[in-house]
Amino acid sequence: MTLKFVVMSDLHLVGHGETSMSLDTAGRLEQAVACVNDRYADADFCIIAGDLADLGEAEAYHRLRDITGRITIPTYITLGNHDDRPTYLSVFGDHHADETGKVNHVIDAKGYRVIVLDSSEPGRVDGVLTEEQMDWLRARLAEASGRPVIVVLHHNANALHIEADTIKLQDDAPFIAALKSHDDVRQVIAGHVHLTSTAMYHGIPFTTLAGGHYSVSFNADQPRTPFRSLTGPGQMAVVLGTPHSTTVLFEDFIDGNAVIGVHTPDA
Repeated sequence: MTLKFVVMSDLHLVGHGETSMSLDTAGRLEQAVACVNDRYADADFCIIAGDLADLGEAEAYHRLRDITGRITIPTYITLGNHDDRPTYLSVFGDHHADETGKVNHVIDAKGYRVIVLDSSEPGRVDGVLTEEQMDWLRARLAEASGRPVIVVLHHNANALHIEADTIKLQDDAPFIAALKSHDDVRQVIAGHVHLTSTAMYHGIPFTTLAGGHYSVSFNADQPRTPFRSLTGPGQMAVVLGTPHSTTVLFEDFIDGNAVIGVHTPDA
């Protein structure tokens, strides 16, 4: 029995007739939704990991609700630094916030616990997990003793040695300590930085996906050097979990590659 789920991030939706960084972000999200429904309709669920709206405006959240309403598998949403929590809740309903006041989720499926954390904080670009959230997280991890855990949030905690390290999750020591209280954290998956990365941080696997907006180039370990903004890929993560392994694949639902063949596995 294999757990299978999709992670989207960094949608940056805007109002009708508008673009973000010259990109039609609603059109890109529609392509992502079509990809999920066509290729991953057998997945257990989809998570959208923040930066839903570019400017946090109500019209963008109405577009989000309309477009993601077409996803044929259960969908869980959390927020990023571009989002406005009160406006999001005014469109999606106050019940989307939990007792911490943030938009967190717990998903138990096929022997796994998946924890979705809202790392956004009003007025900040970097990520914050409040004391209330840390208490909540520790309790949810304790409940999952003996089961593998995957955590999904908007902000990366680990440094990537690029300019974006100034806006990662701040004061991550309590977060790391909480994760290390559980003996089987398989992945911590984030968006935010608009690029794909993998890392081990304090012995825990961390991953970022490029997401649905523009992507960035980088100069490794030269954080003060210029970087380029790129139109692609539009990327989602596909996570596969068995009792003994957890794999994160990357589906570029928008890319610049021509299809040169379709290969059918032997019957």
